[in-house]
Amino acid sequence: MLQQYNNILVAIDGSYEAEMAFHKAIEVAKRNQATLHVLHVIDTRAFQDVSSFDSSMVEQVTETAKKTLAEYEKTAQEQGISQVISKIEYGAPKTTIARNYPQDHHIDLIMIGATGLNAVERLLIGSVTEFVTRNAPCDVLVVRTDMDGQPLKTPKNRR
Repeated sequence: MLQQYNNILVAIDGSYEAEMAFHKAIEVAKRNQATLHVLHVIDTRAFQDVSSFDSSMVEQVTETAKKTLAEYEKTAQEQGISQVISKIEYGAPKTTIARNYPQDHHIDLIMIGATGLNAVERLLIGSVTEFVTRNAPCDVLVVRTDMDGQPLKTPKNRR
């Protein structure tokens, strides 16, 4: 018996890797006739360090995220996904993607890009992807290749 996924979550952070995960998630959602959840998490901890914190900063980031999610939602619908849910959450990306959102929305597959942080950030605070793979209550598919099955290129060698 083949695994049937009903609710697929793809985490979007603006990176090339996340975009590839999104495109692959569309294909998996189509094959499974699943609901596609497109999630962007605004890391509120980033604003705690700003001494002159202003709520307009959060509003500006939120507006940009809304526009980006609307584009992703439109693309998914144009590709034949009838059930697309796009959502902005606030908090720690690791726990939101790995635990909170999946539990609240009955997610049975998370698709996420392999990287997004540079090596120093990964060393100091840990990779979101690594945390998700270790802590998610459901299957996790880490996207490491493009739509042609070729390894994803880093920004340095992408052409």
